[in-house]
Amino acid sequence: MMPKRLKMGPLPADFEQELRGLTTNARINHLDGDRVEVEAPFTGETIGWVASGSEDDVAEAFRFARRAQKSWEHVPFGERRKIFRRFHDQVLRNRELLCDIIQLETGKNRASAFDEVLDVANNARYYANNVEKFLKPEKRRSALPIVAKSREYHHPLGVVGQITPWNYPLALGIGDAIPALIAGNGLVAKPDSSTPFTALIAFELLFKAGLPRDLVQLVTGSGRVVGGAIADNCDFLMFTGSTATGKILGEQVGRRLVGYSAELGGKNPMIIANDVDINYTARGAVDACFSNSGQLCVSIERIYVERATFDDFQHAFVQRVKDMTLGSGFNWETQMGSLASANQLETVRKYVDDAVEKGARVLTGAKARPDLGPYFYEPTVLTDVPEDALLRTEEVFGPVVYLEAVNDLNEGIEKANDTNYGLNASVYASPETAWRVAQKVESGSLAINDGYTTAWAAIGNPMGGRKESGVSHRHGKEGLVKYTASQNITEQRFMSIRGPESMSRKAYINVMSAAMQLGKTLRILP
Repeated sequence: MMPKRLKMGPLPADFEQELRGLTTNARINHLDGDRVEVEAPFTGETIGWVASGSEDDVAEAFRFARRAQKSWEHVPFGERRKIFRRFHDQVLRNRELLCDIIQLETGKNRASAFDEVLDVANNARYYANNVEKFLKPEKRRSALPIVAKSREYHHPLGVVGQITPWNYPLALGIGDAIPALIAGNGLVAKPDSSTPFTALIAFELLFKAGLPRDLVQLVTGSGRVVGGAIADNCDFLMFTGSTATGKILGEQVGRRLVGYSAELGGKNPMIIANDVDINYTARGAVDACFSNSGQLCVSIERIYVERATFDDFQHAFVQRVKDMTLGSGFNWETQMGSLASANQLETVRKYVDDAVEKGARVLTGAKARPDLGPYFYEPTVLTDVPEDALLRTEEVFGPVVYLEAVNDLNEGIEKANDTNYGLNASVYASPETAWRVAQKVESGSLAINDGYTTAWAAIGNPMGGRKESGVSHRHGKEGLVKYTASQNITEQRFMSIRGPESMSRKAYINVMSAAMQLGKTLRILP
């Protein structure tokens, strides 16, 4: 199960030792059956393998996790907080190793890998600091404040199922697990088959921080077998991936009346007003479109620019894209890495070729770069994209964006909203203009004068999709409370809510009506 050394630069000295420890100590179910090989997109070399799990392995994983969860839910908030604060420190202390493994499995550049490290540390700190505040019993007002005492309680759901994609194996694999676990749940997780080692090392760090080992179970294998079995056994499902798969899983858990949270696809727009700083906006647009090689759900794939600014923006933006550095390796200077797989390369190529064949004009890019590695593709900017081009409305999930001039911001808003998706959006404009425009855009998140990072990093603010981009939210209080069952406990005091037995029904109705009216007038009733 050991990886081969890659011929592209020095691996960390302790890489093989760390990975050996992971595969020995962390539970991976089903080590005797079929194997799934893991390759490094930078070179196409196989770096290791994991087992291909079965439905029986998933059932066993849930048995272990359920047994551990029964004890874990009684661990005080203060003890849970300590574990996740230690994990926060472990993540930052091991940031170089985590970046190495993320890059090996995904092919992304180092800065994009480090984004994942920061995101997980941010999640761990935020939920550790706020778990008690969010989940402690809260007083709730009753219809009769004096004669009734009401509290809301939050209880863990049991064992959460988690299915995560390959594009952000640390941020999405562990970031969503943190609130589920700190809320008192167990976890059975399926990391993507192409990025299992990132999940392994991250959970190993969590175990070192003090999390009970059996509480988390990782089952590797196919989405159809392992993912389907997780959906059939979990008490809540967290999924990040395509809209098509999300609909299937939503239907599957819906038949069991099990809760579900999903971040799905997007065709995210950026709107640029006439009053922007062109150079600042062009720089931000590069990050918005080409971070992580464009392989992220919140990436910008279409840009609408007010006509008076269009030519200047196009020139500045295209020049910056042409100047981007592409490459593999562990250095920090490379601006864009590889696509993740042969399938991703073929998908991107298909969308771009279709658009060009139908009349789109290439401003830069639109070429594979096999000289750099098997799955490299140049950052691509198109314009004059016709209505029947596939990438006009469908998500590419790669380093491709198209530009379009609009007559005014209202037209930009109309075009931004003309989609089945509603995940993320961006507005570049003066603050006064941007805040006015932002609320008219139909998206779960919107970044002003940024592409997506500032909205994503606002961890106290829930983030999710509208339309076909998802259900429920991650981040904020909701990102934790969704993993709990709310319970209303109310005590009736002093007398029955139906009134004293000595009072006639009509007299009681008159008293209650007068009390309700008085409560409205004095604003003392909920």
